[in-house]
Amino acid sequence: MALKATIIPVTPFVQNCSLLWCDETQKGAVVDPGGDLDKILAAVAEHHVDLEKIIITHGHMDHAGGTAELSEKCGIPIEGPHTEDQFWIEQIAVQGQQYGIAGARTFTPDRWLKDGDTVSFGNITLDVYHCPGHTPGHVVFVHQPSKLALVGDVLFQGSIGRTDFPRGDHATLIRSITEKLWPLGNDITFISGHGPISTFGQERQSNPFVSDQALS
Repeated sequence: MALKATIIPVTPFVQNCSLLWCDETQKGAVVDPGGDLDKILAAVAEHHVDLEKIIITHGHMDHAGGTAELSEKCGIPIEGPHTEDQFWIEQIAVQGQQYGIAGARTFTPDRWLKDGDTVSFGNITLDVYHCPGHTPGHVVFVHQPSKLALVGDVLFQGSIGRTDFPRGDHATLIRSITEKLWPLGNDITFISGHGPISTFGQERQSNPFVSDQALS
């Protein structure tokens, strides 16, 4: 079995919504549908994916603003994030108005996620890691056989997530990266919430915030 993935940049924040699917069954999931549902559904149609669920890394509007509408349109459940991000999800509609994102609405996940959970679609199973710091309820999804991680706004190529939002914490974010992500291996490729893909190994070499040298 193989996990397939394509990135769909959405919203004025150019957020990396991802479409994941199992190449054996064509069943899949959308990760972080922040908005621009027409673009997301076009990718679903292009790749002939049978959507089973929506999975959310964290409750910020640019990652989750389109979740309620997509869930209703497709009749699919929402899984994630961790319950500690409920206060962010409750603010999505207000955030959408502030930033001019039409249709951003609050929602209640069908399933809150916690560290050690798994999320499945088709024959694919993703491991769930609770990685607070950017937000208190942020989770990361990892497919070990493909060496692929979806890290939301925890880690970026050459940077890390902001921690100046309510209940963000820099030291907690650094611990999430070094204690949860680095042990998964340098050969893990990751899709961030914004910007290009990278690998954990590359960031351990060159990321000015969390490289081995920066933290030594």
